[in-house]
Amino acid sequence: MNADRSSLRVGWIGTGVMGAPMARHLLEAGYPVSLFNRTPQRAAPLIKSGATWCDSPSAVAEASDVVFTIVGYPNDVRHVWAGEQGLLSGSRPGQVFVDMTTSSPQLAEELAESAARRGISALDAPVSGGDVGARQGTLSIMVGGKHAAFEQLQPLWQCLGKTIVHHGPPGSGQHAKLVNQTIVAGNMIGLCEALLYAQQAGLQLERVLQSISQGAASSWALQNLAPRLLNMDLQPGFFVQHFVKDMGLVLAEAERMRLVLPGLSLVKQLYTSVLSHGGATLGTQALVIALAEMSNTTWRGLSPASDA
Repeated sequence: MNADRSSLRVGWIGTGVMGAPMARHLLEAGYPVSLFNRTPQRAAPLIKSGATWCDSPSAVAEASDVVFTIVGYPNDVRHVWAGEQGLLSGSRPGQVFVDMTTSSPQLAEELAESAARRGISALDAPVSGGDVGARQGTLSIMVGGKHAAFEQLQPLWQCLGKTIVHHGPPGSGQHAKLVNQTIVAGNMIGLCEALLYAQQAGLQLERVLQSISQGAASSWALQNLAPRLLNMDLQPGFFVQHFVKDMGLVLAEAERMRLVLPGLSLVKQLYTSVLSHGGATLGTQALVIALAEMSNTTWRGLSPASDA
């Protein structure tokens, strides 16, 4: 398969907070892009910019050499790939299908086996870096699957991310992303608890960030999400409902491997509280609200119910 920009046809399924800017990078790099999204109007800006609309995942596969998917949940991945009008039904030997959804390692293995029987290479390639990384093309991409297929797509990876690592056989990319999400969970509870403490102590929060942003406490969350919290901005770079899904995937894998992860279990419970208060589509920084409620206070007067 030739990865030349004028001849390689790219398919893209999923044009949400992450998927839309990622697809745009490929379009702007000169690749012909065929699109499908469950909600067609969300793909309209990309169609206006030159992408081609397809009526089903199967039609995307028929029109493409490489297809990327980035959807919400493992069941969505299964439907898009193996449903009645899924990618596999429109596939042909020699194609490469790439799922960038954070999903189940076992599902990645299953889909790779199904694809291989049809002569297709399947890669699991979840990403980290949030909406900022998606817009800037600086994502970290964690890839599992055949190394040869991974190497074939190097020009495409370079359009989407800054750190691209092949981790091993199918499912390895998903395992690496679940490691990432476990660390993110710890960072998020630390960030939100710390800022809540600073508020309660009467500190000037901007000065607090100035003090800690270059020290041992620094993190991606501190650099990117703390400023949003100070601006009372709970809009999503990454949905709470998807983060709860991710933590559930980690805990299911941990149980299968007979690991106990009490810290992650606690953070998932707290985020479930945000869900129960109407915060499913808020950003992960909304955890501060659940923590504030436990102390009978608020974060600058915000609540999921009033801001969702």
